[in-house]
Amino acid sequence: MKSSKDKITKTNAARLLDKAGIAYELIPYTVDPDNLAADHVAEELGEDINTVFKTLVLNGEKTGHFVCVIPGNMEVDLKKAAKVAGAKKAEMIPMKELLGVTGYIRGGCSPIGMKKAFPTFFHTTALDYAEIYVSAGVRGLQIRIAPADLVKFCGATVADIAVDK
Repeated sequence: MKSSKDKITKTNAARLLDKAGIAYELIPYTVDPDNLAADHVAEELGEDINTVFKTLVLNGEKTGHFVCVIPGNMEVDLKKAAKVAGAKKAEMIPMKELLGVTGYIRGGCSPIGMKKAFPTFFHTTALDYAEIYVSAGVRGLQIRIAPADLVKFCGATVADIAVDK
């Protein structure tokens, strides 16, 4: 039996999913401040790196900010991402801008509940799994969720936006 001390504090992302009636599970993990990489998160969770997705924020030339959610073992393909976002070119936003743009910090950026709704794109492999993991909005906490539910909730598009590292 878990005591109230063990209770996981719900994040804004979790509250938004609750409000929408979407099933998910909050999964805590041990944070290594020196290693915020998705492969470390997957290792801590004991899960396949292909199911642990990272949320990246890009800026498209003329289109502004957009979000790419890709497997932890892949890198965003800037050309493909720009194309699906309708931009000529795209680049990752500088890390120092992440909090101001999204309300989230590196290692805790969730595709759910950003300060503003940005166009969001999930890599095609998200739909290959019954469940995937994304950040719950803080370091040390992931959301396990059916990808189709998450894509629909985010109003996202599924596209080929990443390449193997």
